[in-house]
Amino acid sequence: MTSVGPQLRYRRVLLKLSGEALLGSRQYGVDPEFCRFIAHQVAEVHGLGVEVAIVVGGGNIFRGLAAAATGMDRAAGDQIGMLATVMNGLALQDAIERAGMPTRVMSAITMNEIAEPYIRRRAVRHLEKGRVVICVAGTGNPYFTTDTAAALRAVEIGAQVLLKATKVDGVYDADPETEPTARRYDHLTYADLLRDRLRVLDATAVSLCMENEMPIVVFDLNTPDNITRVAKGEPVGTFISVSGEERGSP
Repeated sequence: MTSVGPQLRYRRVLLKLSGEALLGSRQYGVDPEFCRFIAHQVAEVHGLGVEVAIVVGGGNIFRGLAAAATGMDRAAGDQIGMLATVMNGLALQDAIERAGMPTRVMSAITMNEIAEPYIRRRAVRHLEKGRVVICVAGTGNPYFTTDTAAALRAVEIGAQVLLKATKVDGVYDADPETEPTARRYDHLTYADLLRDRLRVLDATAVSLCMENEMPIVVFDLNTPDNITRVAKGEPVGTFISVSGEERGSP
């Protein structure tokens, strides 16, 4: 693996991507061009020696909660959504490997022909070997979001930070797309997220991060080099921790 530069703040990160992020300019499915854009960012930070794991959602293909609202059984809807994340993971794997990085897709649902089963020790070993690990199928259980899966995997693999990629540059007190006066937070505590119901991650994911003191950085995925800047400890997006204090220097 590439040697780790002294300028890095985080040496093992978990990147949470929503399924919608993979839409790019499309209305449905996966935009190969945007997958290449993500792969380029992952390649850049990986080249500095950062170990990268990714959890991807499936909302660009199917959303179990939305299907349940129209009458579908919630468990069945969530299981379909989990399969959608597998498709997204395979698309990301193709883009990342084309960018020159060995990649492993690890699934919480057994499907040996296309993905490895998720085993914590094996995932950690892949990271130590310099491979990008893409975790798909959520937690393998209905009623849990991919945000919760991301928090769980981040804790399990010993990530130093959970990177929540969004289409805005941090956490706001209102929707910045509809409220021009919305204020962006530089720092927050987990308690702030739960108390003010700031819908960045679901409450289960926030609680899991809080219990394990897993810092979260919410940032704009569409800005090139943001993942690298976060890994270096630069003030990107909104930093969420136990105290809400500013992230330290490398």
